[in-house]
Formats: sequence, C-alpha cells, structure tokens
Amino acid sequence: MALSGANGPTTGERPAVLLIDHGSRRAAANALLDEVAALVKKRLGPESIVEPAHMEIAEPTIADGFARCVEQGATTVVVHPFMLAPGRHVTEDLPRLVAEAAARHQGVGFSMAAPLGSHSGIIDAVIERCQSALLGSEPSAG
Repeated sequence: MALSGANGPTTGERPAVLLIDHGSRRAAANALLDEVAALVKKRLGPESIVEPAHMEIAEPTIADGFARCVEQGATTVVVHPFMLAPGRHVTEDLPRLVAEAAARHQGVGFSMAAPLGSHSGIIDAVIERCQSALLGSEPSAG
C-alpha cells in the first residue's frame, strides 16, 4: 500500500498521514506543522490525505486530525510524530492518544512511524543550518 494516490487498486485501502507535534502557545510554532503537512501532501500528490495535529495546547487535536483523515476516506492512518527523539510522548502518550481517537472510528486502523531522530535528512538539515549560521544567513535565536 502506497501513501500517495487514491484507493489501492486491489485492496481498496486508503492510507492517510497524520503529523503530530507537541503543540505550542505560539501560533507561529503551530503554523509550522500546517506548512509541513502541506508540503508532504504536495509531494505525495493531490489525492493523498495528510493532516496536522497537536498533542496538547493547540488545535487541531489528535482526535480532530484523525477524524479529518477518516472524513476524507482513510481506512488506515500512519501517525508520524513530528518530534526528534523517542521520548515519553512518542513511546507512551501518542500511542495512547491515537488509540483513543481510533476507537471512535470502527474499522480504521493506525500505525506509528518512527520520530525524526537521526535520519540522514535530519543530519543534512543540521549541517546545512549550521553552515548557514556561519555565513550569517540564518536568523539567530533569542
């Protein structure tokens, strides 16, 4: 089963991607996840289902994001913790909260993707950002 496109040709399954971050009191931080979700959807194609959700503090909630996936026809939801490490939120809180959301949608399953961690793309981004900072082209924090 592929993430892009509509229903699978033989299975009839339609996957969705639910990107989940922690959530913030800062609107700009929450808006970043909306931007990432839009970019993932663009890369996967217009028929793909990609939704953002925040674990706490902000909306949409995990339950809201999961419901939006189902409303668009998802039969299974791949949950991606948009977080770096497999800490408590990734290993305990998110699986519990997603299971609670999934329980409201009979017949819709979910699977958990790994957090970003030390994926080679993350390492590339770290190096690129550090090089940009040395050249003075990255905004400084603080």
